[in-house]
Amino acid sequence: MILVTGGTGTLGRRLVVRLAASGELVRVLSRTPGTAQFDSNIEVVAGDVRERSSVARAMEGVTTVISAVHGFLGTGAAGPRGIDFEGNAILVDAAHRAGVEHFILVSVQGAATDSPLELARMKFAAEQNLRASGLAWTIIRPTAFMETWGHIIGDPAVRSGKTVIFGGGSNPINFVSAADVAHLIELAVHDPALRGEAIDFGGPHDLTLNQLADTIESLYGQPIARRHIPLTVMRAASVAVRPFKPALCRQIRAGVVMDTVAMAFDAALVRERFSSIPFTTFEDVVRAEIVPRGAASTSPEPLPAHPR
Repeated sequence: MILVTGGTGTLGRRLVVRLAASGELVRVLSRTPGTAQFDSNIEVVAGDVRERSSVARAMEGVTTVISAVHGFLGTGAAGPRGIDFEGNAILVDAAHRAGVEHFILVSVQGAATDSPLELARMKFAAEQNLRASGLAWTIIRPTAFMETWGHIIGDPAVRSGKTVIFGGGSNPINFVSAADVAHLIELAVHDPALRGEAIDFGGPHDLTLNQLADTIESLYGQPIARRHIPLTVMRAASVAVRPFKPALCRQIRAGVVMDTVAMAFDAALVRERFSSIPFTTFEDVVRAEIVPRGAASTSPEPLPAHPR
């Protein structure tokens, strides 16, 4: 049995479906099991990574744990410290007590103690805790997800012909498809040689936010008006909202980092090593997920919410 936490998010949903399709027994721990909407062959149990009792129950009969949770958009105890560090610590402890054979932690590219992003600092702390746990482990550090940023820029663009770019939008950033990360995690589940490894994983190209918008505009076939939010405005706004909207503050700070910090990634070695993964391009994601939304927006039917 494989236990997946964060199984209803952008990565987790793709991963759960992929594992189940390969014949694995999959259990998803979810705070809102009624909204999970998986096929009946996937077990969904109610629980929270911050609650030791529900984590212990979910761990029964489990041989592999995959933690894909994150608290980037959470508030209070559901933020990065509560989810990415403390929640993962509870998972690791429960896995150790239950005799779990393998723990796979989804971290982030650039996880470090001195990262300007709280999420990356808390992910690094979780990595260190897992390494010291005595469990067999694999750490996956993906770059930013194409699907997430495709929707952030593309959904308003195809609905209204307008979108927002954080900063100048000219900083090269590596984006990877969550589907490709799910493929890598599946490999890690089955290949013992990947245990004890921390794998940095990125997509085939570095792209700027402006280039993301260019691609969406080209494939959608309609002009997109762009409003750029200046760095000075974002920095001031992050300070202003921090006391009462910490999640919004994190998002704004992430926008500043993405416009000012080196976020390129050379995927050549990764592509060579994991040649069985057919690396997805941003064009693939736009054709599959963004353009169909534009077509749907001409219908009176409401658009479905994209996974987060």
